[in-house]
Amino acid sequence: MFSNRITQLFGIEKPIIQAGMIWASGWRLASAVSNAGGLGIIGSGSMYPDVLKEHIQKCKAATAKPFAVNVPMLYPDIDKHLSIIIEEGVKIVFTSAGNPKTYTSMLKQHGITVVHVVSSSKFALKAQEAGCDAVVAEGFEAGGHNGREETTTMVLIPAVKKAVSIPVIAAGGIATGRQMLAAMVLGAEAVQIGSRYVASEEASSHLKFKQKVIDCNEGDTVLSLKQLAPVRLIKNEFYQKVAEAEMRGAAKEELLQLLGRARAKKGMFEGDLAEGELEIGQVSALLDEILPAAEITRNIWKEFLDAMGDPLGVDDSRIF
Repeated sequence: MFSNRITQLFGIEKPIIQAGMIWASGWRLASAVSNAGGLGIIGSGSMYPDVLKEHIQKCKAATAKPFAVNVPMLYPDIDKHLSIIIEEGVKIVFTSAGNPKTYTSMLKQHGITVVHVVSSSKFALKAQEAGCDAVVAEGFEAGGHNGREETTTMVLIPAVKKAVSIPVIAAGGIATGRQMLAAMVLGAEAVQIGSRYVASEEASSHLKFKQKVIDCNEGDTVLSLKQLAPVRLIKNEFYQKVAEAEMRGAAKEELLQLLGRARAKKGMFEGDLAEGELEIGQVSALLDEILPAAEITRNIWKEFLDAMGDPLGVDDSRIF
């Protein structure tokens, strides 16, 4: 039986966490990962409050295991989201894209475990000072919103581990058991995985987007929109328009107009591969098939144990 601070904190069997990705992480994916022994997360950033409530209720019906909700702080209806999370009795919340001081204390008063996503040691310390129970240290390789410093996971994890005493969860460029082991040797106590779970049967994203993800090669993604909120995109017609605008020094207002409304929904949920915003991590270059989430979780865990050289049990004293 594997046990460390993260498995104990969340009450899970495997220190594998599915990221709360917009337009991909609904109740089907979250419950499938939780039922497989990891921690599934509902991504609330693309949900209206009533939709979030429905997904939480369906997730509770689909699994008796712990699951979480990811709350991006830039979401306009965040207060409504947090009220629903509290009313529905969600026990774990991952916050991102904002100041952890804003809501951590309030959530903890309701007995909720709080984890904040950071891209630097400085913000990891702020999360610890705010009372967060753990941090997700997300490196430059990640999809979705990213850090402007462009610190890679290989550098970020040991730096954050050195800076804080709370548990560190590694994210960014992780899709296999060997990558998981590497992150944990560097000081992480769990991994958060996004891109690999986007290419799962249960992800709510469009099949065309999933197929595009597994067709990606090295160099097909790039960090973009750094004037707004840095995001890693698959190169397509929309990205080319953004790149051209940025090359000629377009102002923030022009980029906002180009981005428009529902651009991510158009790409990832509706499957418009030309004009949609296609967010995914660099590790998409290693993916070649769409699989059930439970199989993905089992495969990662088995490879992690095999890589440790301990396929029948876990002697965690060798790395912790």
